[in-house]
Amino acid sequence: MDKQIEIYQSGDGQLNIEVRFEQDTVWLDAHAMSAIFDVQRPAVVKHIGNIYKSGELIAEATCSISEQVASDGKKRKMNLYNLDMIISVGYRVNSPKATQFRQWATGRLKDFLVKGYAINEKRLAQKQLEIQTLKEGIRILSRAIESQSTTGELNWLNQYAIGLELLDDYDHERLDERGLTKRETIYPALKQYFAVIESMKADFESPIFGKEKDQGFQSAIAQIAKGFEGEDFYPSIEEKAATLLYLVVKNHAFADGNKRIAAACFLLFLNANDGLYGKGGHALVSNEALASLTLFIASSKPEEMETVKKLIISVLNRNQRSWWLASE
Repeated sequence: MDKQIEIYQSGDGQLNIEVRFEQDTVWLDAHAMSAIFDVQRPAVVKHIGNIYKSGELIAEATCSISEQVASDGKKRKMNLYNLDMIISVGYRVNSPKATQFRQWATGRLKDFLVKGYAINEKRLAQKQLEIQTLKEGIRILSRAIESQSTTGELNWLNQYAIGLELLDDYDHERLDERGLTKRETIYPALKQYFAVIESMKADFESPIFGKEKDQGFQSAIAQIAKGFEGEDFYPSIEEKAATLLYLVVKNHAFADGNKRIAAACFLLFLNANDGLYGKGGHALVSNEALASLTLFIASSKPEEMETVKKLIISVLNRNQRSWWLASE
């Protein structure tokens, strides 16, 4: 769903709030939520903090930073929260006005989704056909590997067994949730990341390549090192690397080059933690896999974040395991 602005009016007609509809959800800042729910803004902020602290929702999937016009008429970077967060805060507020807004937002989203489906019905049907074809191909090739690989007739196919297994596990929701490598992490300094970005500028003819728009990049770098009560939020090297790649792509912190910068920083982090090469100096992530994973992130929806990260973790885990087996 493309970005759209709707005006929400309270039942008594005394409140009019601009509501942004984008990426199949609703976005509001804390000021708007406080007005709609008829509570003070600090109460809304406190509820949001408690929701994140409890793990009920995660910031990466429910919060977006956007330039908005503040109450004083000036443009400022503000946190916008999606419908999941709005509903969670609304339940904690538990006011009639909160219920009224939830009903309105849900109804409007349903209208948008029905309209969007009608417009894109042909395209969706084509996509479903492509997915079904891919699934059938996976099943056929998997059977071919199992039944004929021992004969030597399909040795070339064995080289792609990991990729086929990943596709099948993606289809059946069996991707890895946790990384294999759990040890003390080496975090490259911020200046090292910027040195990599600076070295890339000569390769791309863009005067705005690598120019920061906000603090989103530094936020992504800091996020992977966070934890609570001595426990890392992302326990393994693979989970940290996957989160880093995802956040740098999705935060859009640079005027140009976000995907290229994200991929380079992903490689820098892996290299610092001896996760870039297997035994014998073989790269664990090929050029093609790096490009595909980065583009996969860029085209994904916020609600698909966990699945996307699982795929990256699975690629790193299984490529690592394959080199262990090959070297034994």
